[in-house]
Formats: sequence, structure tokens, C-alpha cells
Amino acid sequence: MVGSSQRRFNCMAAGMHLLLCSFPDPGLSRPPQVLWLKHLFPLRSWPRLTRTGVRDDALAGVVGAVLVLPQGVAFAALAGLPPEYGLYCAMLPTIVAALWGSSWHAVTGPTNAVSLVVFATLAPLALPGSAQYVGLALTLAFMSGVLLLALGVLRLGSLTHFVSHTVVVGFTAGAACLIAASQLNGFFGLDIPAGGSLLQTLYQLTRRLEGIQGWVVLVGVSTVLAGVLCKRLAPRTPYMIFALLAGAAAAWLVNSAIGPDSSGIAMLSPLPSGLPPLSRPVFSLQAMQSLLAISLSITVLLSTEAVSIGRALAARTGQRYDPNQELIGQGLANLSASFFSGYPAAASFNRSGANYEAGAKTPLAAVFSALFLAVMVMLLAPLAAYLPYASLAGLLMLVAWGLIDWHAIRHILATSRSETAVLAVTLAATLMLSLEIAILFGVMASLIIYLNRTSHPAMRSLVPDPTSPERKMVEPEGRFPECPQLKLLRIEGSIYFGAVPHVGQHLERLRETQPGRKHLLVMSKSINFIDMAGADLLLAEVTQRRRAGGDVYFYSLRKSVEELLARGGYLDVIGRDHLFRGKREAIERVYQRLDPDVCRTCPARIFLECAAFTRQAAPLAARQETREPR
Repeated sequence: MVGSSQRRFNCMAAGMHLLLCSFPDPGLSRPPQVLWLKHLFPLRSWPRLTRTGVRDDALAGVVGAVLVLPQGVAFAALAGLPPEYGLYCAMLPTIVAALWGSSWHAVTGPTNAVSLVVFATLAPLALPGSAQYVGLALTLAFMSGVLLLALGVLRLGSLTHFVSHTVVVGFTAGAACLIAASQLNGFFGLDIPAGGSLLQTLYQLTRRLEGIQGWVVLVGVSTVLAGVLCKRLAPRTPYMIFALLAGAAAAWLVNSAIGPDSSGIAMLSPLPSGLPPLSRPVFSLQAMQSLLAISLSITVLLSTEAVSIGRALAARTGQRYDPNQELIGQGLANLSASFFSGYPAAASFNRSGANYEAGAKTPLAAVFSALFLAVMVMLLAPLAAYLPYASLAGLLMLVAWGLIDWHAIRHILATSRSETAVLAVTLAATLMLSLEIAILFGVMASLIIYLNRTSHPAMRSLVPDPTSPERKMVEPEGRFPECPQLKLLRIEGSIYFGAVPHVGQHLERLRETQPGRKHLLVMSKSINFIDMAGADLLLAEVTQRRRAGGDVYFYSLRKSVEELLARGGYLDVIGRDHLFRGKREAIERVYQRLDPDVCRTCPARIFLECAAFTRQAAPLAARQETREPR
């Protein structure tokens, strides 16, 4: 029996190997259309499959299916969709993202942040849970899938780098607050209008305090307490399942004692026990126009989550991660969700981490989790009728609290005022504006601060340290004198059109306040980039100093900067003999161009070359001393 099983596995592996070998090798010369297909079907990672690896992936798949079962129901409710849509979203989209993505461990499906964005953006357009609302959610998944697929095929995955970690932290914290606010209805047994802002929801809550139903609150509190205790006392236990079971038990006890009519505890309807049915997005021009801005925001969120999770897990495993391929996988996953009763799917932080910790070896673990979930849904779907809405609300409040990264927020507040500003802008935009533009506000704030920082490169005066044997360059800071004829300056940053005013003002101030230092030696190693505006500025500085009898010199100039100056003809004016590779060569050559009469009477003597004048000054002083009358 063992030999037969081994032969079957070997045959399966051989067949997969033949399939994989049919795809082009990246190092070989292939037609462009074949290379495009290679990126679309990245099955070359599957030769990592081994018999032991398949077993580990299957065990990790069981863990993933158990985790996503309560999450799928909860997140679909958060998105304003029927509960089964969350489970459907964790089936075929998960398989597609695993097969066509790049990460070995990322698991795609319903997530809390995306569910919240779906609810907050679609609720003003249609009644949550209605057929029109479901159609818009399907269309949103389709449009987001098309955009993600386009980003991946066009190799634009690097655009996700513009969404900084601080923006994600701020957006997620704001989303957590909105998650909690959206569940006040179910947690307190109230009827608060959906789709309002956070302040509107809190205001409506204060007006309905007398309508709070105590037994409903008891179920919600029981769910929250059970989840908190489970996370603290048994952190490896799936706390969501334990919390839901505790809430269901509390509701059963209350209903058994006083009856469901008196308790006011509402229950979920039984879930369909079949596989995801086919669905059709709404392809009308009006619907797509109304969802265009929302789909752009969702795409930013989906791509950011997918790439950040994939990179983090790849850093742990040492795998070669391709963000463009991951976007292709996410795009195809969302397209499949739109035609198989899902809604926008994203890589999940907690399920991906659990998949890695459970020992998954390949993307096959995510495939197993989707297949096991399908089996569980067919067997356990009727049990959903025992889950109270208050328990789901309590569970989502736990999710909301866990979304807030308190450690990262404290670190940002203590480390950087500019990042704190980005955090505040993103958080405020998430809470007070529509979610589809909150991330864009955060990205804009990050770019504005970045441009402000890069437009003010540091300009540091330097002198050789006389106490250092290597004569390292240091800032004088009043400790060491400067040369009266030569200014040593280090520019730290790029000289581009945005930085030209700042750099130009500093150079002009040096000429006005230090007219004796007619020569300027620029330490250029930290100048990463120069554009035409920056080159024009340097050329103007050369002209100004030459008119005053001085000049400008550069050492350690980067090759890319030197090439730009050469292509634009700037180097012909500056002179190649004004460029030096090292500090010693630069000082030796520039020193020869200084006024020797000034050097003879200079008390600074900061360069080694000044020693020659020191030796000449000693006999002269002795002769003058003999001539003086005693």
C-alpha cells in the first residue's frame, strides 16, 4: 500500500513537473507574448512540492478554514451583505489568488478593513442587503479586479510604495473606530440609520439610549469577555470561534428562560449549504460611474495590503517576492469573486500570519483552506441559525480593537512630528470624510511632507578635524577655525527644481556674509540627483564666484550627476579639472589656487599644506626679533 501511494504521488509530481516545464524560462529568449503568459501563470514555484510539504499544507489549510468560518460570516455582515457572501469570498478567490499570486503564505479572502469600506461607500447608494446593494458589491469586485490586473500586467507594483506604513496605521485605526460604530445597532439592540458618519452615529446613539435592550447587551458583552479571556489565557486557540460559541450559549440560556419574544435577541438566518452560485455584476454605465472613485480607493487598499503582507512574509522565509505578480493574482481573485457571489477580496493579515505559523510550505495551503471551508459550509450551514446578531456585533468590536496598532501609534508619536502629521491627517480623513478618499489624503500628506523635506537639503560647512589622524571632515561648530579663502560645503540631498530656491538662497548668503572665501569646494557624495534646474543653479554659482575672483570645485561627485552635467554641456563651462575623486586630491589642487599672500598671514592653518608657510614664518620671525632693540 505504501509503495502504491508513493507511486501515485510520484506520478502526480511528474505530471506537474511536465506542466511547469512547458512554461518559458526567464533566462531564455522567448517571444514577448510567451513572456507575458509566463507572468500571468506563475506556476514555476510548484516544484517545491514534496510529500511532507503537502501534508504540512493540508494541516495549515484546516487551521485556515476554521479561522475563516466565523470571520467570513462576521465580515459579510460588516459589509452589509448576506453572511454566506463572506464564506463564498473565501473559496474560489482564495484558490485563484494562491495559484496566480507570488507569495507562498498570503491568504486572500474577506477582510475587516475592506468590508468596512464596502459598507461605508455603498450604503449611501443602496439599501444594505438588498439585491441592488449586492449587485453593486459584485460590480465593485469586478472593477477592482480589472484595475489590479492592469497594475500587475503593466508592472506598476512599485506604485504601492507611495502608501507608507504610517498611512496604513492611520487608516486602519480610523477604520477600527468606524467598525465599532457600525456595530452599535446589533450590540445594543437599537435601530440607528446606517451610512452616517461617526459623529452622526454617536449622536443618534445618545438620542436612543432609552431603547437599549439589556438582554441583547448581555449577549454582546458575553461575546467580548469570552474573546478577551481566550486571547489572554489560550492565545493559540481561535478566539473568534470561542467568542461566538459563548455568545450563542448566552443567547440560548436567555431565550430558554424568558423566551425569544421577551429577550429581543435576533438570530441569523440559516446559511445556504451549497457551493457559491454564479452571479453577474451590474455593467450599466451609471453604476460604473458611481463606483469609479470607490474602486480606485479599494484598489489602493487591496494592493497595499497584498504587497505589505507578501513582503513581510517573504522577509521571514527568504523567498523571491514579485509584487507585480501578486497584483495579478489579486486582480484575478476579485474577478472570480464578482462572478461567484463574492465581494472585494484582499490578503488577510491574521489568516496569512496563521498560515505561516501553522507550517505552510506552498500556496497549496490556501487552496486546502478553501476546499475544507466548502466542506464545512455544506455540513455546518444550518447551525448559523443559533448565532445571535449581538454576538456578531461583539465579535466585530473585538476585531476593531485588534485593528488599532497602539505600539505603532506610540512609536510614530514619539519619533517623528512629520509622520505624526501624516497619521493625524489620515485618521481624520478616515473618520470625517468618505473612506474612498481617506487613503488618498494620507498619500498626499506623505508626499507633501516628503517634497518639503527633499526641497530643503542640508547644507553643512566642513573643516578637517586636526585631532583626527585621517583628517576627517567635521562641522566647525566654533571649535575649529575655517580657511579665510576656501569654503568647504557638503550638500546632503538632491538639487532639483523644488530644492533650487533653498540651495540658491544658502549659496547667496555665503557669498554675502563671507566675501573673503571666494573659492567653494563642494563635497558632492551626498548629492543623489541633479536636474536641469539644479545644473543651471550650479552654473550660475560658478559664474558669480569667477566674477569675484574665485571658483567652484567638486569632489566625490556621483557618476550619474557627472553624466548629466556632461550631456547638458555644463561640464564644459565648469571644467573637468574642477572635478576631483577624493578629498586629499581636491584640497591639494585647490590650495595651489589660493592667494599665497593671505596664506602667509593666516592664523588658521587648517590644511596640511599650510605647514609650508608655517616653516617660512619661523625664520622671518627670528630675523625680526634680532632687529628689535633690547
